[in-house]
Amino acid sequence: MTTPGPSASIDVRSIEGRIAEELGVRERQVKAAVELLDGGSTVPFIARYRKEATEMLDDAQLRTLEERLRYLRELEERRTAILESVREQGKLTEELEARIRTAQTKARLEDIYLPYKPKRRTKAQIAREAGLEPLAEGLLADASVDPLAAAAAFVDAGKGVADPQAALDGARSILTEKFSEDADLIGELRERMWGRGRLAAKVKDGKEEAGAKFADYFDFAEPFTDLPSHRVLALLRGEKEDVLDLVLEPEEATDGPSSYEGIVANRFGIADRGRAADKWLKDTVRWAWRTRILVHLGIDLRLRLRTAAEDEAVNVFAANLRDLLLAAPAGTRATLGLDPGFRTGVKVAVVDATGKVVATDVIHPHVPANRWDEAIAKLARLAEEHAVDLIAIGNGTASRETDRLAGELIAKHPELKLTKVMVSEAGASVYSASAFASQELPDMDVSLRGAVSIARRLQDPLAELVKIDPKSIGVGQYQHDLSEVKLSRSLDAVVEDCVNGVGVDVNTASAPLLARVSGVTSGLAENIVAHRDANGPFTSRIELKKVSRLGPKAYEQCAGFLRIRGGSDPLDASSVHPEAYPVVRRMVKTSGQEVGGLVGNTAVLRSLRPAEFVNETFGLPTVTDILKELEKPGRDPRPAFRTATFKEGVEKISDLSSGMVLEGVVTNVAAFGAFVDVGVHQDGLVHVSAMSKTFVKDPRDVVKPGDIVKVKVMDVDIPRKRISLTLRLDDEAAASQGPQGEQPQKRERGGKPPRQRQQRASSGGKGKAAAAPAPSSGAMADALRRAGLA
Repeated sequence: MTTPGPSASIDVRSIEGRIAEELGVRERQVKAAVELLDGGSTVPFIARYRKEATEMLDDAQLRTLEERLRYLRELEERRTAILESVREQGKLTEELEARIRTAQTKARLEDIYLPYKPKRRTKAQIAREAGLEPLAEGLLADASVDPLAAAAAFVDAGKGVADPQAALDGARSILTEKFSEDADLIGELRERMWGRGRLAAKVKDGKEEAGAKFADYFDFAEPFTDLPSHRVLALLRGEKEDVLDLVLEPEEATDGPSSYEGIVANRFGIADRGRAADKWLKDTVRWAWRTRILVHLGIDLRLRLRTAAEDEAVNVFAANLRDLLLAAPAGTRATLGLDPGFRTGVKVAVVDATGKVVATDVIHPHVPANRWDEAIAKLARLAEEHAVDLIAIGNGTASRETDRLAGELIAKHPELKLTKVMVSEAGASVYSASAFASQELPDMDVSLRGAVSIARRLQDPLAELVKIDPKSIGVGQYQHDLSEVKLSRSLDAVVEDCVNGVGVDVNTASAPLLARVSGVTSGLAENIVAHRDANGPFTSRIELKKVSRLGPKAYEQCAGFLRIRGGSDPLDASSVHPEAYPVVRRMVKTSGQEVGGLVGNTAVLRSLRPAEFVNETFGLPTVTDILKELEKPGRDPRPAFRTATFKEGVEKISDLSSGMVLEGVVTNVAAFGAFVDVGVHQDGLVHVSAMSKTFVKDPRDVVKPGDIVKVKVMDVDIPRKRISLTLRLDDEAAASQGPQGEQPQKRERGGKPPRQRQQRASSGGKGKAAAAPAPSSGAMADALRRAGLA
């Protein structure tokens, strides 16, 4: 009997209610945020300017809310489609509808739908069409019946049932499908396998040499719940490259029947009590487990492992990207950018304090030309002519040699007062060949554009790096193995949050930077630049309304994040939104000051009582934010600029020795540790276990990309190009180094050496420890290669 609509007894929480419970906030806060998001507001705008509406939800909560809202709405769309499908089949009972409506995850929903999901003709369906369902159900209900005797009554050559054994085979197919499509049973077995199972890997025959980079996984096993994201992705990569065979094992191997088979049997009242059909039913359970249920669970858990690993890898990438984008800017200082190279020379670009290119050149100080003195003379002339303060050196090939060149330039010309800085050049080549670079620097050779990018990213990392696809910037972990949609969405959110958190000077910003501002699309960003080029700099925020296609909604979203310095209204240089200017006018009237006299006047601002300026539109949070902003208008949240100093005479890996204490720059942070550039062309690895004397759950709790740190060299493996570093400067370095430069044993998060963990997990205990992940393609691969882990 079907029902036309939802049962009144079904208690289903709203999407907003579920999200509120997950976030630990009130449902009305979530509803307000959802209404704003649905109305076209961005997360940065809501977090900054709609605190009263959401009752102070911050940007992190809003991002989580946005992601969960997307998932739960997709879940509801799928739920509706499933209900309609089952209803059309005439099989929607009140009980089934209640189960569908209360399913909390996509996996649970699909488990319930599986028996009703349209599918190709299965052996079970063919058996039912042959009239064998009564035989299957009869044997399941009464095990005292002899199977062959019962099956004889169902022999029918016309229906394809040639003999009693054929009838029993059909009945087995029916019961196998019945067992494998029981939603509650499958859910229980899935969680049991997740908690008790493990992922095992073996190298394929003859692939040892070709797949040497996966040697840590040639004989490997580890529980699902212990596998970190980088290891899962490395194992999946090894399988994809046809080096590894992966097996999802439900539990430790035993001589007896699987405990999972016992759960299936108990579910359907099957037990060996010596009755005629008991053995046949037990064999049917075993067949169902091995041929259908285990396969189904393997697919589910493989997806679960990949999804969890992807989520963590995306989070690592996003966190590293945030740190890189918010790195300290050198500011408005004339900078000389050097893009190092040997045969093709070192590309040179000078940009003025505003980032405008004022000179370019190519010098050849290194082999094979060796025009060292000529190069120094050229650089000195350019630096003097353009009043250069900083030298930005790309950290790629020939970087240390070029760093030495810059050092000699500074030593020979102290009157120039130059400072040299090593800069990550990740993504510079991508920018050089991009359409925007062609538009921005149309008459410049592609090879020189990289030097311009290197110089500008020292002046303002955020403004320059937004011109590059975030995936090309070089702070990811197995990024090319991740979901493109998931990764792009996460990274775009990070860039949006960073850009709006810092604010943008509308009169100097590039179109790519403007396109990351709340409410501004790429087309609108180009219109802003075009209007600026045609009419000169904006003198007030209100002039933004004259930009083509910049309507009231876009103006509301973007105005507070766009800065106009030296304009007609001092407030336009602050993060105070134009809609709140009346509040400031009231503050001006109360204080007896002009706007210009109030801005930055700490004594007067702190004498004002925020509660006096609260009204129906602007609550205490907004008024408090306004006062803080007026005290330090346009404050940049990024840290102060400082540089690392590489040790003189240490330019290549052979210059390193155990026990050396060096200064370096953190280039990347992964789940297993951090990579540090100490100036020898290979990044060293500080394993997570060498970061602190106390347990470190997340390496990012200790360091972030761009941090300047002191490290001690623990071990150097020159043939394999591996450098082991520690942040614990009192650690004892390796006493000696054998011919292979053996890497010291690394420890996993829990403190046990990986080999011990693996031996506990693997029946043979012969595999190598997973001391480092297999390399990924792209930027993380570069970091791994530089660290010698590839």
